[in-house]
Amino acid sequence: MFSYCADPSTLDTFRWLTCYLTTGVHMSFYKSFLLVLALLAVTAPVALSFGFLGAMSARSPVAPVSCLGKGYIAIVRGVPDIAFFLFFVIALDQSFELVKHNIVCPDWTDPIRQGNDFLVCPQAKVPLGTSPEYVHQLYGFLLAVITFAIVFGAFAANVLFGGMQAVPRAQLETAEAYGMTRRQTFWRVLVPQMWVYALPGLSNLWMVLIKATPLLFLLGIEDIVYWARELGGTKTSKFSAYPHPDWRMWYFLFLLIFYLSFTKVSEVVLERVMRRLNKGQATSGGEAMRKEASA
Repeated sequence: MFSYCADPSTLDTFRWLTCYLTTGVHMSFYKSFLLVLALLAVTAPVALSFGFLGAMSARSPVAPVSCLGKGYIAIVRGVPDIAFFLFFVIALDQSFELVKHNIVCPDWTDPIRQGNDFLVCPQAKVPLGTSPEYVHQLYGFLLAVITFAIVFGAFAANVLFGGMQAVPRAQLETAEAYGMTRRQTFWRVLVPQMWVYALPGLSNLWMVLIKATPLLFLLGIEDIVYWARELGGTKTSKFSAYPHPDWRMWYFLFLLIFYLSFTKVSEVVLERVMRRLNKGQATSGGEAMRKEASA
C-alpha cells in the first residue's frame, strides 16, 4: 500500500483509484485470475485422461467395459452441468467424510444422517475444522478439479471416440497385415491419426471449459466472478474507506475483455496445432496445405 493512501478522502482522482485498486481485497481479486488459470492448466489434462479412458472403454470388444464407457458418456452428457456441479460436489464431499468416519470413529453409535443433516465425528471432517485456511482452499480446488474433469471428461470421451471411429479402417487393416499386434496398431496407427479428427471437437470443448470456470462459485470458491460482484457492488463510507456507487458493470466488462482475450489466444494456438497435425495427413486440411505449398 502506498504511503499517501493513509487518508483516501484527501486524494485526487488518480491517486484515489491507485489506492483503491491496490487494496487487499483487490489483490485477492487479481489472485483469483491465477486460480482460474491454474484450474484450466490442471483440469484440461486430467479431463483429457478421463476422456481417453472413456473412449477406450467405449470401443472395447468386452461388452461390460464397453457399456461402462458408453454409460459414462451418456449419463454425464445428459445431465445439465449446473445440476451435476450442485449434486456431485456434495456427494463427493460426504463420501470422503463417510469413508474417513468409518476408519477413525468405528465406535460411533449416533446416526450419520439426521433429517437433512449429515453428521460425522469431528475427527472425520475433511478437512478438519482446525486446519489452516490454505488447506480448506486446496480441498475446494481439488473438488473443483475432480468435478470439472469428470464432466468435461465425458464430452472429451465422446469426441475422442468419434475421432477413433473416423480413422479409415483400411489403415488399421494394413497395419495388421504387416504383422502388428492389436496393441501396436492402436498406439502406432490409430492414436496418432485420431488427434487429427478429434482436435476440432477438443478445441470447442476447451472453449466451453474456459466459459464454464465461472461455475466455480457454486463450489464455494472465491473466483473472479465472486470478487467482481463483491467489489463492484455499492460501497458506503460506513463499511469501506473507498465508497463508490454500483460499479459492477465495469468489473464485469473487465471480465468480458479477459475471457475474449483468452479465447482469442487459444484460437491462435489451436489453429497452429491443427495445421501441424494436418501436415502430411490424408485429410481435407492436409490436402489444402499441399495445394498451398504447390501454388
